[in-house]
Amino acid sequence: MGMTAHDPNFAREQRGILRWLGFGASPLADGRPQEPSADEQADMDPRERRRRQLLSDVGSFLLTHRLEVSPYTLAIAHDIITGADQRLARQIEARVAAREPVSLEWLDEVGRGSAQGEGSAMLNTLMAKLETSLTDFADTTLTARTAASEYNTALEAHVGELEQVSKAGIVITELATIAKVMLERTREIEQEMSRSEMQTRSLQSSLDEARRKAEMDHLTGLPNRRAFESTLEKELVAAKSCGEPLCVAFVDIDHFKMVNDTHGHEAGDRVLKAVAQTLAKISGDKCHVARHGGEEFVALIRGKSLEQTWQVLDDAREAMAERRLVNRANDMPFGKITFSGGVADIFAYPKPGDALKAADDALYIAKAQGRNCIVYAEQKGAKATD
Repeated sequence: MGMTAHDPNFAREQRGILRWLGFGASPLADGRPQEPSADEQADMDPRERRRRQLLSDVGSFLLTHRLEVSPYTLAIAHDIITGADQRLARQIEARVAAREPVSLEWLDEVGRGSAQGEGSAMLNTLMAKLETSLTDFADTTLTARTAASEYNTALEAHVGELEQVSKAGIVITELATIAKVMLERTREIEQEMSRSEMQTRSLQSSLDEARRKAEMDHLTGLPNRRAFESTLEKELVAAKSCGEPLCVAFVDIDHFKMVNDTHGHEAGDRVLKAVAQTLAKISGDKCHVARHGGEEFVALIRGKSLEQTWQVLDDAREAMAERRLVNRANDMPFGKITFSGGVADIFAYPKPGDALKAADDALYIAKAQGRNCIVYAEQKGAKATD
């Protein structure tokens, strides 16, 4: 149940959100934030009032739906409140009207439209450029710092020699003084470079962590659709260069809506995690499994023929069907949880997108043939059934 604006804790948590966002409020003696008075708000610049209102609305949205504060959720809240993503705003409005939760998992699922796909591709390109720039800057800083350190060492040795020549007169003394000043300054520069290098490495680490979170499905821990699309591009290149086969498979949990309707969404989430764990066991350097959305998963397998790929998926299907899951909330058995799948050889089609569609079509044929089976896209028939 989401927090509403009438919750007595709402205002206090909202102020915490706004402080996190940098929404200024001068502290009182007891450390609590002091909101602007009515007179202060009346005298406030209109742009500042709009800024404060926007931040307040963003905080309200996150708190109402109990969403964690992250760049991802902040961007979603901003786009909804400002009208930048009207499609998503309408979907959220409909979900709230249906009394369904607006969760991170649901946002991940509905946010994968074509426009977002283009935006993700652009974001990936920008992040790649930023990573390259950071790496170049770090390497340049390291080189400069090393050169400064070597210069300092040489200069320090000459300063010592100059100081020992006491009979050379005042010119030598002045040169020694100048050299000392130069040495002190170059040491400061070396320290600044060292700090810049550390900050750059820290930023690179933060960027890597942000990328990892952006490409992870929050519920199952598997890579998400965005990560899969990026992996597909890399595996295509690797398979072509090595002359290896590359197959794709779509997998969908059978009768998943019935599980949710009978046991509730929390129990349904546990079923999703159980299937994800089963599929994750086939993952490796050349096998990549991701959650594609809802109760659907996708697997990309390099180095195995279509028949071998089918066997890997069918073994996982049998392993899942043999499990007997129980709803821990009421000890009610879920019954046999199964999934269906369709597999296709990517290089048997003109474009990778055609192969993905063929595998997806084969999945629906598997559903029509009674479920709990894996179907070849080429054969349009089930390799095995119960």
